[in-house]
Amino acid sequence: MVNGERYPDLEKKTRDLVERCPKSALLWQLLGVALSMQGKDAVQPLRRAATLLPADAGAQNNLANALGRLGQPDLAVSSYQRALLLKPDFAEAHCNLATALLDIGQPDEAAASCRRALEIQPDFAQAHSNLGSALLELGQCDAAVASYRRALEIKPDHAATLDGLGNALRGLWRLEEAVSSYRRALLLKPDFAEAHNNLANALLDLGQSDDAAVSYRRALLLKPDFAEAHNNLGNVFRGLGQLDAAVSSYRRALQIKPDFAEAHSNLGIALRLQGRTVEAEASCRRALEIHPNSASTISVLAESLADKGQFAEAEELFKRAISFEPESPEAWAAIVRLRKMTRDDAAWLAQAQRIAERPLPPRKEVHLRYAMGKYFDDVAEFAQAFGNFQRANELTKRYRAGHDRQQLTRAVDSIIRSYDASWLRQASIGANPSARPVLIVGMLRSGTTLAEQILASHPAVFGAGELAFWNAASAAHQSSVPDREMSGSLVSKLAGDYLRLLQDLSPDALRVIDKMPTNFLSLGLIHAALPRARIIHMTRNPIDTCLSIYFQRFETALAYTNDLEDLAHYYTEYFRLMKHWRLTLPKEAILDVPYEGLVDDHESWSRRMLEFIDMPWDPVCLDFHRTERTVITASKWQVRQKISKSSVGRWHNYRKFVGPLLNLMTLDA
Repeated sequence: MVNGERYPDLEKKTRDLVERCPKSALLWQLLGVALSMQGKDAVQPLRRAATLLPADAGAQNNLANALGRLGQPDLAVSSYQRALLLKPDFAEAHCNLATALLDIGQPDEAAASCRRALEIQPDFAQAHSNLGSALLELGQCDAAVASYRRALEIKPDHAATLDGLGNALRGLWRLEEAVSSYRRALLLKPDFAEAHNNLANALLDLGQSDDAAVSYRRALLLKPDFAEAHNNLGNVFRGLGQLDAAVSSYRRALQIKPDFAEAHSNLGIALRLQGRTVEAEASCRRALEIHPNSASTISVLAESLADKGQFAEAEELFKRAISFEPESPEAWAAIVRLRKMTRDDAAWLAQAQRIAERPLPPRKEVHLRYAMGKYFDDVAEFAQAFGNFQRANELTKRYRAGHDRQQLTRAVDSIIRSYDASWLRQASIGANPSARPVLIVGMLRSGTTLAEQILASHPAVFGAGELAFWNAASAAHQSSVPDREMSGSLVSKLAGDYLRLLQDLSPDALRVIDKMPTNFLSLGLIHAALPRARIIHMTRNPIDTCLSIYFQRFETALAYTNDLEDLAHYYTEYFRLMKHWRLTLPKEAILDVPYEGLVDDHESWSRRMLEFIDMPWDPVCLDFHRTERTVITASKWQVRQKISKSSVGRWHNYRKFVGPLLNLMTLDA
């Protein structure tokens, strides 16, 4: 046995010897071993050995191993098959062939090779492990678990098998067991980048985004060119609403692996959420060039069409996705968001219910539960609707972190204490006089998208959608801002950066709308930087608001949205903070617009909003539903319909279910 530190010496000596004895198969084999053990390309010497020993199955097997390590699984398969023609009962070659077959996407054939190896050698741990991997690829997770466990009975301390077992357990949504298996693998092999990545996947499924990000980063420290880990880290950022970071991660994955279809598709999703529609569609089309039958990518393209109001075309694309993946929960669920459902859609309901009754991971089932909730709401079967919405929210809680009420209350206390009238007077010294920005704020589902659509219909107004600028700016300064020493130069910089962003989005519009609802958290900082910016605050019946949130699946993680008591708490804190802003900011800075008033007297309130932002009246604002623009929010269908009062007082249909929300009606304005 050669010491690992002596392989370079062995390489040097065998190179010298094969020059003198070029027909010695043994020397070529030794050179191949020396190169392999150093991670070098050993194909040439092992091919030479196999040529010199044409009837030696072991030589063919060794050559195949080297080809596999070099990333040439097709050639490896051929060499393993030649070895098995020479020696049909060569269990190791059958097992190795299975690995290569998995690499070229032939799990059925891989499983057959493993079973042949086990007929020859029943206690072959690696064959049991490889069979587990093949069964996992075939979606047979229970059988995969059994194979991995059998492998571990024979060879308990095998990190790769423990990693595979974790993957099979995760496939069964036995997440805690999966995490335990990954951690056992990492105790044995701390530098196992793939296991760190897989552990992160399971942690993310458990809603532990921060811990998942740590594990993805560990994987990337060990293996910087790990494209899948970059892609997965991008998914963490996207789930947290950190879209710039998500885009960067996806682009890094694609620099490493340009034909990574999943990363192209995920990049398309992130770009779409940023409102970069053209780039998003280009990313999706690139993904489809690589994987033309990808239902998930086709669904992203369909969402992009729906954002532009092309609902019929979007539905056709979703149906195309279904033709490739007939039981895709995401594609079936998406159809419901494109129109109002009727009892004529009973066939849709039957299929959705059939898919939802299958054993599905919560992340998959949740799509259908929200969709079925909307179907039953549309057809006025309210008990059925609430049952499905409740199921959807309970499922979501399984993979998202819970709402920390105390933390939110402390945060609001801090904002109220810090951003007071005295601070505002001092901080406004560095203010920018621009009147270009218009901010529409309020609770989610309070009518912010409707208000933006009305104003953006005006020829001199541009709707920029939901910009994350102030969320990021506030978060970046929470540790030091606002203290009373805050300089005017910092406020001025924030104003300048924001105005440059608006300029990039629309060089010519006299007013640019930022419709990020949660900017209500940052109104003190915003007003200090831009005192002439106008703030439109949408209000709506609190129970209607909270129920509408509860009935909606959100792309990013919003911990308070999945529990009625959490929603009541969040709404109370929002209400308290808005009361502070009304007392602290000048009266002319904020216009409160009631959703109920806007839908009841559309023209009067539209005129008031335009007057508030110092824009002349234009009757085109009455036909806002005809305005052609991209709308990415959940209200994309509603804002393209004529004004309707159907959502006013909607909560009365669910009176017996909304107990935790009833106290909101007693809040004093």
